[in-house]
Amino acid sequence: MVYSVNIISTAQAREAYNRCRTGQFYTSKADIYGVCIKLVTKSKLNIEMWNDNFHSMSESVRSHGMIITAEDPSRENEVDYDPITSIAILYNFDYYGWIKSIALAIVTDILEDSHGIFAVHGAALDLDGKGVCLIAPSKTGKTTQSWGLIRTNNAHLITDDWFFVRLTEGRPRIHSSEKNCYIDADIGDVWEEYTPLVTTTKFDNKGRGIANLRWIMGQDSMVSTTSMRDVILLKRDRNDDRIIIDMTADEALDYLVEHDFCCPHQMVRDDRKLELRKEFFRQFLSKCSIHMVNTVLPAKETQAKIREALGVE
Repeated sequence: MVYSVNIISTAQAREAYNRCRTGQFYTSKADIYGVCIKLVTKSKLNIEMWNDNFHSMSESVRSHGMIITAEDPSRENEVDYDPITSIAILYNFDYYGWIKSIALAIVTDILEDSHGIFAVHGAALDLDGKGVCLIAPSKTGKTTQSWGLIRTNNAHLITDDWFFVRLTEGRPRIHSSEKNCYIDADIGDVWEEYTPLVTTTKFDNKGRGIANLRWIMGQDSMVSTTSMRDVILLKRDRNDDRIIIDMTADEALDYLVEHDFCCPHQMVRDDRKLELRKEFFRQFLSKCSIHMVNTVLPAKETQAKIREALGVE
């Protein structure tokens, strides 16, 4: 786990909120799939990236959840979270990527309990009207391969990181979570088409920045929703000589559970939440075609194998 999460009481959360609202600070409200999350921070860079990253919410809308960034030398990369008020206090975070991921995790925590809407930590695209998602543990190529697929004819990006799901009678309906993408500075090293995007993006101390794909791929390159058809799971296992492996829903669920749903950002981890998430993924996977891709080949060769599994050029 990249940071630790401690469950605290509502009184403790309110105390921390009041303590952090002293001196100079910035606030902004984001609309994340209809949920209002407020960021309170003393970092101007955090607010600027937050506003570029998410759709804005009217200041007249009351917050459903809140993120407060705080400084405490004794609490490096710790999070205090109150599930009742959905307030999270982040101590000594210097990485915006964790801030935005915790915001998405708070929204997930709210929606899966109160609305039966779940989230997937993965990339998703609409390929000529058919939904495709890539779900993978860290460092197996999810971002690289999802951005490779954007180059497909009639491709539209839903998200490269996180999406929300409504289970329906037919195929699952998925929805985007962010306005713009948080990209790596080296994305143009693999896919040359994205070099102009890299040159116009301001990157942080981690070599990542908020980029608007529409600037180089057109206004229709991003859409907010699609129906899911294909699930691509990724792994990187040099002891397995298979590259493409068709999977059953049960096999895929076992893989996801083994890898913590490929999501390090979960605000509450207990038996009740585990069963909720397992049942969601059981239903989600049962309505999709599932392929495992072993990403041991060079990125462009792996991309060709993924396209082969999907039947796209």
